[in-house]
Amino acid sequence: MNQAEAKKSIVLFVPREGKGTRLDRFLASKLSVDDGPSRAELQRWIGSGGVTVDGVVKKAADKLREGARVCIEPAAPPATQALAEAGIDFEIVYIDEAIVVVDKPPGLVVHPACGHWSGTLVNGLLARGVFNSPDCDPQCDRTRPGIVHRLDKGTSGLMVVARHSRAREHLKAQFASHAIEREYIAICTGRVTAATFNTLHGRHPQSRVKFSSKVTIGKRAITHVRPLESFALGAATLVACRLETGRTHQIRVHLAENQTPILGDDLYGKMPKPPVLREIAESLGRPALHARLLGFVHPTTGAKVRFDSSPPADFQAALAVLQTMP
Repeated sequence: MNQAEAKKSIVLFVPREGKGTRLDRFLASKLSVDDGPSRAELQRWIGSGGVTVDGVVKKAADKLREGARVCIEPAAPPATQALAEAGIDFEIVYIDEAIVVVDKPPGLVVHPACGHWSGTLVNGLLARGVFNSPDCDPQCDRTRPGIVHRLDKGTSGLMVVARHSRAREHLKAQFASHAIEREYIAICTGRVTAATFNTLHGRHPQSRVKFSSKVTIGKRAITHVRPLESFALGAATLVACRLETGRTHQIRVHLAENQTPILGDDLYGKMPKPPVLREIAESLGRPALHARLLGFVHPTTGAKVRFDSSPPADFQAALAVLQTMP
């Protein structure tokens, strides 16, 4: 829905089968299809008083009667408060009218937040005009338009960003149903064997910046890990990690609690004792973690798309050193 379309009023009448239905669910069933408004937009319109039933402003949970006249006054989407910044380095792997796939370098924060109000991927995307098309609709959270998932600052690799609300909702649904194909590679300390980690995942009970599987209340987190290459008699291992879920720090937590933390991860691991590993970790200055594969159903065409990415130079340099170790 573009800006011009957003100004048109919409009038609906509640049919017999709609009797007793919540207002928000009724609107979603009638409007949230094809290129119509997303559910988040509908909630925003209801919350701002832009939806009336028989001339009376109603709440999202209000039930409808048969024959009621529902009038919607769509509101134009709010403009993002993030500012465009040129010169932010990242690669656009793919772009069309609905999505953009980027290869995020290590050290780049994804979106503005406390402590990082500028210099982020979002600022760079704005500078490249990703959200300037009339069809583009930055999401209601004004600091992170189009963001449906993220990578940690120190993690490199592939991300998909939505260019309009319909694409965003479609991608969010795929992430919510765990239908996104995601594989990472990591360099771990110690010898890693193939394993599936299926745990709870929540905030660490003693650290506000960490997460843990050692919790009694949390969300399910599932990571499939397989070793790819072992170095220096098991002192380090290159692994592939396939995600079924995508919790914050999930891979880092699972590998650390397996006593094989990611090399360079000073939040969940310790500086390794072997001098060579210590030098590699210090040189990296970040967890050796890279999102190398991303697959999903395209939100517009319905086709399955798949992208892959080679690890950045610092990761490859670390591998090269490990491969020369006796």
